[in-house]
Amino acid sequence: MALYVISGGPGAGKTTLLAALRRAGCAVVPEASRALIQEQVALGSGLVPWLDLGGFAELARARMVAQHAAASPHAGPVFFDRGLPDLLAYLEVAGQPVPAATRAAVAAHRYQNPVFLAPPWPGIYVNDAERWQTFAEAEALYHALRRTYQALGYRVLDLPKTSVTERVAFVRAAAGAWPGAAT
Repeated sequence: MALYVISGGPGAGKTTLLAALRRAGCAVVPEASRALIQEQVALGSGLVPWLDLGGFAELARARMVAQHAAASPHAGPVFFDRGLPDLLAYLEVAGQPVPAATRAAVAAHRYQNPVFLAPPWPGIYVNDAERWQTFAEAEALYHALRRTYQALGYRVLDLPKTSVTERVAFVRAAAGAWPGAAT
């Protein structure tokens, strides 16, 4: 099992890269938070990050643990749009406490090295219905993510600010070639 994380601040090209990795034959796990926001908005719930970050983080933790468990038996590499440690960084940036259950989940559900981090990129950053942070907030989150993953013992590699094709090649080179993936 080789579970890799592609993380970074909002609007840095993670989802686009993951779509390209999927087209290249890789297994990809979509971002839990984006789906949860859509679900909670549709329900008219207050459990959205801009109203109740702590409650939302609990929902995200449960979803992300389930995603990790579902991906673990996969024979080839699996690429996650964000990992459980992202929750620690989001809560840190917001000045909120991290529940013991979240710390335990982060410790129990590890990922492969390296962790790929998409740096802030003003040229591609846009807001949408699920991306409510300002660019400055995205930058702060990026730095918190780097600190968090490094503190947990992960080797962090910044994705280059280049074409999607070149980002895919960068990930392939850093993660090593794998059977079944298109070149």
